[in-house]
Amino acid sequence: LKLAKRLATLLPGDLNRVFFVESGSVSVEVSMKMCIQYWINKGHKGHSKFVSFKDGYHGDTLGCMSIADPEEGMHHVFADVLFEQFVVDVPRTEEQLKEFDAFLAQHKDEMAGGMKMFSPAVLKNMCEITQKHGLLFVVDEIFTGFGRTGTMFAIEQAEIVPDIVCLSKALSAGVTPLACAIARDHIFEAFLSDSFDDALQHGPTFMAHPVACAAANASLDLFETEPRLEQVQHIHEKLQSALTPLKDIEGVKDIRILGAIGVVQVDDLKDSNWLKKRFIEEGVWLRPFRDIIYLTPAFTITDGELDKLTDAIKRVLTEWATI
Repeated sequence: LKLAKRLATLLPGDLNRVFFVESGSVSVEVSMKMCIQYWINKGHKGHSKFVSFKDGYHGDTLGCMSIADPEEGMHHVFADVLFEQFVVDVPRTEEQLKEFDAFLAQHKDEMAGGMKMFSPAVLKNMCEITQKHGLLFVVDEIFTGFGRTGTMFAIEQAEIVPDIVCLSKALSAGVTPLACAIARDHIFEAFLSDSFDDALQHGPTFMAHPVACAAANASLDLFETEPRLEQVQHIHEKLQSALTPLKDIEGVKDIRILGAIGVVQVDDLKDSNWLKKRFIEEGVWLRPFRDIIYLTPAFTITDGELDKLTDAIKRVLTEWATI
């Protein structure tokens, strides 16, 4: 109860109905179930599909796999057995926003909800268009929540209040499994009934277990007493200084830095096994995948430790370019 109240206080608007589970994937699954049953309880049949976005990833359980990128994502081998959803391009331009608006208007009677994090302006536009059509907007902040992008939650930068937000990872400081789906009051009220059939019938064995909640409360104590967001800003500046010059290395396509996230995108991640081996030889543990090499350091990382990581990326990429 203490943890739920603290999370509700941190989040904007009336995001204050907290449903605890034990993993990020399950929090997304629960949010999807909430959306579908919300429409059932409201007496509207047929609202069972989700709009998600290409290049997205939301977990490894069955529902989560269905809203991941069906072609580029890691779950394409399950394409024939997954639930059919709408996976569309991110509406970044005015023209794409108009197309997204028209798409929602056409399919709104089939949809239950949609989720993904992007730039603040794009996210704000998607949320406003979704809610204009009376649909539910779900935000996956499992990776971005608790300061990773520079603010406590990424939705703060877009100044939106989604219908449901999913949290995990840093929620318990990486100490023990814990996640939650947090809904607004109107979602909660659709389940409030004397009929058992109207209830959200989902109860993971380890949901809200005491050790995880204690760890999460301890982590929030540290957020209140130590300069976490200032640390993220410092990491951002260090990553900017160290990684931006790498764009001149042959084969490097793009450098992206936001808060305590640093990404080096390459044209083709040739021989990733060689890269992993070289990073280990440099004394660092990095996991290149698809076409990126990325850093998401702990906020308490020292300058020396961060320098060791970025120096290793520079040295190894310089060698890699000559292979």
